[in-house]
Amino acid sequence: MTRFGYFLASEEFTPAELLEQARAAEQAGFTCLAISDHYHPWTGEQGQSPFVWSMIGALAQATSLPVTTFVTCPTVRMHPAINAQAVATSGVLTGNRFRFGVGSGEALNEHILGDAWPAVDVRLEMLEEAVQVIRSLQSGDEVTHRGKHYTVENARLYTVPDEPVPIYVSGFGPKAAALAGRIGDGFVTMTPDADLVGQFRRAGGGQKPVLGGVKVCWGADSGQAVKTAHRLWPTQFLPGELGQVLPDPAHFEQASTLVTEEAVADGMVCGDDVDEHVRAVAAYVDAGFDEVYVGQIGPDQQGFFDFYRSEVLPRLDDR
Repeated sequence: MTRFGYFLASEEFTPAELLEQARAAEQAGFTCLAISDHYHPWTGEQGQSPFVWSMIGALAQATSLPVTTFVTCPTVRMHPAINAQAVATSGVLTGNRFRFGVGSGEALNEHILGDAWPAVDVRLEMLEEAVQVIRSLQSGDEVTHRGKHYTVENARLYTVPDEPVPIYVSGFGPKAAALAGRIGDGFVTMTPDADLVGQFRRAGGGQKPVLGGVKVCWGADSGQAVKTAHRLWPTQFLPGELGQVLPDPAHFEQASTLVTEEAVADGMVCGDDVDEHVRAVAAYVDAGFDEVYVGQIGPDQQGFFDFYRSEVLPRLDDR
């Protein structure tokens, strides 16, 4: 059966708000959590970006739900050996309830140290080598690695979980889906694309888990919900590779002036129509996803959790 989780948007909420949402999600009947890993928010209007590794430590104490990063870029901003230590400690703190979601990243978060932002093929190559380094270090053995992109010398993690943390690889196209099938313990993608899921499975993914996520804006006034979603998440509707190559929130704000409220209303569930919410989540179930994470946009979090607990999750569980 598909599991339904809650997505914690670290671009939009303070650390305290994220912890409260995690507790409310568990009480509402969600069975897992995902959290974004950002240095910058997409826009200044979102306004937050807490350090994900601090949040995971706090979540380990605040809830018993498994937690997955959606997703971390382990290649530029932090060296894979440092990511490996963060991953291992998170596995220990959560009692083996942590899963490491990784992807090739966005310039928005990774350019901050002045490094060049590579082309997508190079980023995927770096991601594969980074995953290799992280897996090696999770063994607890001493590791020396001299690769094309990374060097590790006499490194050993002394605090490691009983079982290696699963590494789920994110992708939005066939090359990334194939890489996820080849090197990942699972696949993360954000659209209910059955063809992409099939490409992952044929590339070696087999029956490994596929995870996805959808944002909604619950509210009794659908028009106001559209305005809230348009104000906070217009970047959801930017086309092509803009999300990967624009380097600054100001650039996303400029690009987002092309996104209309009508586009948001047409492309995202906004309001309190139960059928619309069920259909949006069920599309991932029908496409073969094993876990679907729902993120509520805006301040009315408790109203969303009450609505999903009483109206949406029971309908999804009965499908």
